Amino acid sequence: MKAMCIDASKNFVWQDVEDPVCHGDFDVKLKVEACAVNRADLMQRQGIYAPPEGWPVWPGLECAGEVIECPATGRFKVGDKVCALLGGGGYAEQVVVPEGMCMPLPNGFEPWEAAGIPEVYATAYLNLKIVGEIKKDETFFINGGEGGLGVATIQLAKHVFGAKVVAQVASDENGAFCQAVGADVVSNRFKDDLVKTLTDNPPDVAIDPVGGPLMGKCIATMPYRGRWISLASMAGPETTLDVNLLWRKNLRVIGSTLRSRTSAEKTAILAGLVSEVWPAFEARKFAPFVHKVMPIGGVAEAHSILERGENRGKVVLTV
Repeated sequence: MKAMCIDASKNFVWQDVEDPVCHGDFDVKLKVEACAVNRADLMQRQGIYAPPEGWPVWPGLECAGEVIECPATGRFKVGDKVCALLGGGGYAEQVVVPEGMCMPLPNGFEPWEAAGIPEVYATAYLNLKIVGEIKKDETFFINGGEGGLGVATIQLAKHVFGAKVVAQVASDENGAFCQAVGADVVSNRFKDDLVKTLTDNPPDVAIDPVGGPLMGKCIATMPYRGRWISLASMAGPETTLDVNLLWRKNLRVIGSTLRSRTSAEKTAILAGLVSEVWPAFEARKFAPFVHKVMPIGGVAEAHSILERGENRGKVVLTV
């Protein structure tokens, strides 16, 4: 088969690799029809985010496609359409994945649409429900509301968990977009004072892939027992935080990743996702917002779209 590998100069090369092989009684082999691009893929291309042991070296954390090999006594059969959460390897014609990390396509969804579900919605569900323990009528803040994760967290926080949603965005246009998705309050990072916005709307739960110098001041706006969840540090790894606030307010500052969790943990997360979110998908209460669909040969431009911060929602590659 062919896969989109990265050469020593960090260029993409569509080249022949060995076909993946199922091992044991719990692996499923998929013919990949579409895969989505994530910021972790950009980090992997730069050599700073290696895939977990046992996964292919080429990128791709989520895909959708058709089952072409599976256990006789498993949940799926050959020909089923599924989407899957991967440790890597989605930029390819085929992939092997543990059965528990596959989910049936929601009824009415096409592969290009479902390819943008597993990584981003599993991350949103994990951090809102399991890590953040969000409750109805709490206030939720997402730093970067217009991206794939931002859209997913806004949708789940608002329409599944019943929270008030505050989002920071990069433009007024993106703010209007996020409000249409479900945000109640938006803050333009280039025009508005985020600390004031959060002081006026103290977040019980925050998901932050941005970090940077402002993070400490934002954490200080949280109410008693607030939960600030750090996923990345796109604005820089350093901030200043008054640690007295942690014990005075019983705050929690939590680092969280999905990719490094075990297959068993991911299986449990995906089971919750299907149980709580699939009905909303199938009723079309909301859906993944796909910014652009392009052939896998355009992967370099797909990465550039994310690097430039142009996307609202997911960028998807068809195979």
